[in-house]
Amino acid sequence: MRHFTSHEPDAIEFGVGERSMLGFDFFELMTRMMTDPAVVARAQIDLFYNMVDIWQKTAVRMLMLRAREADTPNDKRFKHPEWSENAVFSFVKDSYLVAAASVLSAIREVRGLDEASARKVDFYTRQLVDALSPSNFVITNPEVLTATLASGGQNLLRGLENLLADLERGNGRLAITMTDMKAFRLGENIATTPGKVIYQNELMQLIQYTPSTREVRRRPLLIVPPWINKFYVLDLQPKNSFIKWAVDQGHTVFVISWVNPDKQHAEKNFENYLLEGPLAALDAIESATGEHSVNAIGYCLGGTLLASTLAYLAAKSEDRIRSVTYFATLIDFAEVGDMAVFIDEEQLASLERRMRQHGYLEAHQMATTFNMLRANDLIWSFVVSNYLLGKKQAPGDLLFWNSDSTRMPAAMHSFYLRRMYHENLLAKPGGITLADTPIDLSKVRTPSFILATREDHIAPWKSTYAATRLYSGPVKFVLSDAGHMAGVISPPGTKYGHWVNDDLPPSPDEWFVNAAPHQGSWWPLWDEWVTLFDEGRVPAREPGSGGLPIIENAPGSYVRVRSMAL
Repeated sequence: MRHFTSHEPDAIEFGVGERSMLGFDFFELMTRMMTDPAVVARAQIDLFYNMVDIWQKTAVRMLMLRAREADTPNDKRFKHPEWSENAVFSFVKDSYLVAAASVLSAIREVRGLDEASARKVDFYTRQLVDALSPSNFVITNPEVLTATLASGGQNLLRGLENLLADLERGNGRLAITMTDMKAFRLGENIATTPGKVIYQNELMQLIQYTPSTREVRRRPLLIVPPWINKFYVLDLQPKNSFIKWAVDQGHTVFVISWVNPDKQHAEKNFENYLLEGPLAALDAIESATGEHSVNAIGYCLGGTLLASTLAYLAAKSEDRIRSVTYFATLIDFAEVGDMAVFIDEEQLASLERRMRQHGYLEAHQMATTFNMLRANDLIWSFVVSNYLLGKKQAPGDLLFWNSDSTRMPAAMHSFYLRRMYHENLLAKPGGITLADTPIDLSKVRTPSFILATREDHIAPWKSTYAATRLYSGPVKFVLSDAGHMAGVISPPGTKYGHWVNDDLPPSPDEWFVNAAPHQGSWWPLWDEWVTLFDEGRVPAREPGSGGLPIIENAPGSYVRVRSMAL
């Protein structure tokens, strides 16, 4: 509690957003509502009739004239059977849902707001509506109420202990525990695929993985992960490790492990990430294997960097990447979904001032932003579980990784948010310049495999589809089920499927209408595609057997630097 009181001004935050500016947007909303009261009147009338309908259904159930059929709501907040089977809690739930819909409908019908203000008002109203869900309160959540009565309130005492522990862990800021953080140890039961660090510089370590086959594909595979989180999302456990699976398919896999930056990296720019990331890795891979070209994969922000790398190499007439694969990657930032709420001139200026204080963006600020995009799943479900039900979280490898976030260098992050998110200059020929080289994606002729995920809240799939119109080379677009992480970490045997359509019409909706659904993982489909660029087989390459000595065992030391205590 001492930490909470000493850090109270920062205890409630909106991620990278600037809360002090929201008042102007909501003031503008109220002004528009007053000039057009019909909007509010229509919402109130609709709400009245909906509530009358709910009262009527509840009265029928209470008088036992007709039992209500138990529904199976898709909303995870109300999955407990009492929300449907108990007349009182069913009334509470239905009343909340129609009231929430009424509020959101009213603000969405207000005319005259500029697009940015309308988007922010809608987003933060949804945040408020989600926070007021009856599932988030003891007296109106049947599962919590039952647990409280059954345990004599012990669940709430345990919840208070969990709350205080999370405040302590966050130094006064609420750092919600999503999984048992002590259940995983890097290199022991997570990120365990055998390999060695064979190169490093100020920004990254390069890991070469130990082969598991007698022969390997001649052309190595380079994976460029995002530096917003750590690389081992692709190497969680053997059963769902993309890296292990790729090694088992005969790829010589190299992975960049980015540094968790601090103030000494404050001036590292996007250009530095290009030069000291993929370009440095290409030289190191050539020293280690003798191969001048690679097949490459970029994930999320790593994919954005990889696209920039390809344009840079194209401008230099260097053919060092024979094929490229993008996992859930934004290239054209015209439509970025709810992330646009946090990106405007005023908020960027405020964020830049905050970053200058330390030389970097605090890891928890970006993590909070992403969690807000799926608040019910990534915030409120844990509030109920941790603090109202008093549960300890079970081990979850993906949630462990999600909680192991990293900082962002101030110069790089400012460039990325301004030039790409805000101004969308990467998609424009010559819109940005890196290492004195104008970046023009239309010059990229490298065969591309673009993987999008259908429920992606960070890189909306219809936005990632826009990249199919940017490159000059052949493009294959595949849509995976699930979201930004689960849709990528989708090993053979997964419950998630994927869609394929070799035609690339201008509209993503048209693409989907004609796409063929397939059960199971997209990984074998990708491997079949990338095999076209293998250039045959060679004897397996052991790390350290080439021109670069071994520095240390995988997963290396850079990945072990945490931004927050366990």
